[in-house]
Amino acid sequence: MKSENEKYCTECGSLINIRAEICPRCGVRQLPPPGLIKDNRWLTCLLLCWFLGVFGVHRFYTGHTAIGVAQLLTLGGCGIWMLVDFIIIIMGNFKDADGNVIHNG
Repeated sequence: MKSENEKYCTECGSLINIRAEICPRCGVRQLPPPGLIKDNRWLTCLLLCWFLGVFGVHRFYTGHTAIGVAQLLTLGGCGIWMLVDFIIIIMGNFKDADGNVIHNG
């Protein structure tokens, strides 16, 4: 029976301590529980978009290589594409290549 300070291993399914970085049974690295690591991707993405957005650097940073190349070649759609991305990042709806939302929080 799982208690509050336990979780299931993502690989083998055995019960381990919630703060365990590696499963003692199978040796697979575990993801940290939410809230333990502060995610600074939002601020990084926002600053990259503001200062280097016309070159699509924020798109490369988030894994959208093809869109990054398109923004690089069009100078961020003459700045319009960069401005739209900047607003989306501020609103907290920008997603990385894996579909994870990059938000401030």
